This record gives sequence, C-alpha cells and structure tokens, in this order.
Amino acid sequence: MSPVRAALTLWLAIAAGAACAQNWPAKPLRLIIPLAAGGNLDIVTRSIAQKLTEVFGQQVIVENRPGVNSVVGTEYVAKSPADGYTFLMMSSTYLTTPLLTRNVPYDPLRDFTGVTLLAWLPQLMVVHPSLPVKTVKDFIALAKARPAEINYASAGTASVGDLATELFNRRAGIRTNAIPYKGNAPALIDTVGGQVQMFFGAIGPMLPYVHTSRLRALGLSSLKRSPLLPEVPAISETLPGYEAGLFIAMVAPAAVPREIVARMHGEIGKIMQAPAMKTRLAELGDEVAVSAAPEQFTAFLKAEYAKWDRVIKEAGIKVE
Repeated sequence: MSPVRAALTLWLAIAAGAACAQNWPAKPLRLIIPLAAGGNLDIVTRSIAQKLTEVFGQQVIVENRPGVNSVVGTEYVAKSPADGYTFLMMSSTYLTTPLLTRNVPYDPLRDFTGVTLLAWLPQLMVVHPSLPVKTVKDFIALAKARPAEINYASAGTASVGDLATELFNRRAGIRTNAIPYKGNAPALIDTVGGQVQMFFGAIGPMLPYVHTSRLRALGLSSLKRSPLLPEVPAISETLPGYEAGLFIAMVAPAAVPREIVARMHGEIGKIMQAPAMKTRLAELGDEVAVSAAPEQFTAFLKAEYAKWDRVIKEAGIKVE
C-alpha cells in the first residue's frame, strides 16, 4: 500500500470513528459481568447502569455471564464488536486469572482498552489478640524472630487476601504459613477463634470483631487510611508503596473508538462522585476510585499485571 493510500485509509478510519462517536449511543448498551449475580461488582454495576440509562436515554442492560473463574464473560466481551455497545465490568480476577489459568483465550492487556477504575476495596490486616504485636512493625519483627512459625488464613489460592499476604511477606522480608480455607467466612471465623494468627480480608465483615477487641487491626492494604477505621494506619506507612486490594473497573474491546471511551469515562466519573453513590459504596466497604483518564487506568492495569505476575511466580502459586 502506498503512503498516500495508507494515510487516506487511516484518515477514513478516524473519520468513521468520530462519526460513530457523535451518534453514540443510538441503541441499548450492555454491561457484562463475568461473575454470578450478587457481590460488590454486581451491586455497583447495577447502580451505574441505572444512572447511565437516565443519562444516555438508552437502556443499559446488565448481563451476568459467569464461568471458569470469569473467563467465559471476559472472552465474550473480547470477541464482541468494538462499536461501543458492549463493556466488561471486572474485578481483580481479570488480571490474576490469565496468570494462573492455562490457555486463556484472550490477553487482558492487548485485547481490551481501559475505560476507568470505579472502586477500590482494600484488605484489612488483623491478628488474634493473643499474638503479642500491636503494629505492623511489631508483626514484622516477630515474624523475623520466629521464621515460618506464624500462620495466616488463606481464603483460597490466589484470592485477594492471599495475594495481599504474599506481597506483604516479600516486601517485609518474612515468611508466614498459609492455612487454606474455602472462602473468607471460615477463614475469618478461625482467626477470631485463634486457630490461625493473622488474616487479610475485607473491612466490612471484620468491623464487629475489631470494635469488640476480638481481633486486632494492624494495617490497611492501601496507600491511605480508611474513614471506616481512621485510627488504623495504612501498611504503606511502614512499607512504603505497599498496596493490594480488590478493584472494580470497566474495560472495552480494544478497538472501540477513543471518543466513545472518553465519553463513557466522563459520564461514569460524574456518577461515581455523586454523594449517594459514595454513600452506597461506603456501606459496602468500598472507596470511590475513578481514574483521571482512560490512559491512566490502562497504565494502572499494566502495572498491576506486572506486580502480580512477579508475586505469583516468586511465591510459586498454582491453582490446583
């Protein structure tokens, strides 16, 4: 193809994309959730869909397409037309599943373009009160003095809390033993009972135990403190840069026109900053975390993917 023809083809593609964006949306949109109904992702998505329907004057339909640890729904969006009418609502498993599952039929970075981060759910590091530590610094010192003697509750291989713990171990230069559980609830129960000494989990279920001193909160896996527990420091205050948690976000097929991505990003930003939405997320233990721009979110995804790829390989984590 000659340079002139190539330039003309590119110009026509850009013009077509701009025209498409101007008329968008001209029909109903779909937000695909690759998980079963229920849970934070589902609740947040449905709240957003209702508001987007009002803004666009077009029905915004939420579809749950669970299966194979989110692979089914994610693949569906990856192979959908890049016309701006199908978006993927995703959580952290979007990045970790391809690192732990063979032959995933999509690339989470190459086959999608980021729209925006929506919310962040940090993990709370708690210990049983019998453990003689009151701070993250104390815990690290004890773990170094008693290498591989402290047990932590794992809510599942490569779960958010499991990965948060492995990242913590590596940043702190310590070793702790994973005691596997089938989910967060039994892991939390045994931590409260003293069968295990430490646990990383969502803030909400922990609060009653922390407030009644049945668990001791040492730190939050975020870069700042939470208004739910303002007296509990961020772990990053002891280990600079430490951050690990569950995030909720939106991506689109890679070739969706930039104008459409920018419009969606802008409208969602307004929705997420509304006081009612902030209150709703706070009830779930989530923090509003809208990206400044789609490009910033895409960079965030790349950095998170590289971080967890390194942690999973170093820890030798494998899904049975």
